[in-house]
Amino acid sequence: MSERTTSLRLLSAGAAKGLVEALASAFEAATGARIDATFDAAGAIRNAATDGGDFDLVILPAAMLDTLASQGLVDGESIAALGSVPTGIAVATGDALPDVHDADSLKASLAAASALYCPDTMRSTAGIHFTGVLRTLGLDDASFPRLRTYPNGAKAMAALAARGAQGAIGCTQITEILYTPGVVLVAPLPAPFELATIYAIAVAANARRGSDARTFATRLTGVETHALRRAGGFLDWAP
Repeated sequence: MSERTTSLRLLSAGAAKGLVEALASAFEAATGARIDATFDAAGAIRNAATDGGDFDLVILPAAMLDTLASQGLVDGESIAALGSVPTGIAVATGDALPDVHDADSLKASLAAASALYCPDTMRSTAGIHFTGVLRTLGLDDASFPRLRTYPNGAKAMAALAARGAQGAIGCTQITEILYTPGVVLVAPLPAPFELATIYAIAVAANARRGSDARTFATRLTGVETHALRRAGGFLDWAP
């Protein structure tokens, strides 16, 4: 079976799900290569790549890709940035937007929330950061009974949407908030809690469909999809 009639195996942190899905159909129509994507928390995707997973492309925070390159698992020269993704606050559609413009207002809003939704607090970038925010604000003990954690940000936001307008608050990468129906982005986390993660894509060192993998990576990061990335929550960054 030829390279162009088989699937292109992609491992990706959940932050890039909306962007990948927006481009997958057109890519398949143009090349004949179907995108077979797995989306999960960044730590889970990194583990899949390092544990002998079969993949052609991987999307992760840039620092994780640098480590994979040093281990010989991805082609370091193929690493290309998608953009910088802030971590943000969300509520279910129809809920009042909480005030989160500074540390004091964020603390008050989180303390008053009926529940707190976030991704895995051990393996996801946003989940790890959010628990740190709660700890710094002195809310970790009080928030524990209200904390609802999910394997990744997409599932956390889907659960928040399913709960509906009942005064709950979610926290994850803003890309995951923007592509999930039923939730609304309130704002990025305020200073001093802001977190922007640079996500990038790389071709596997042993990619079986290297040509198509490089073509898709170029489309994902190229000038022609700049507006799509911006609309999806990927911000420009300076290296």
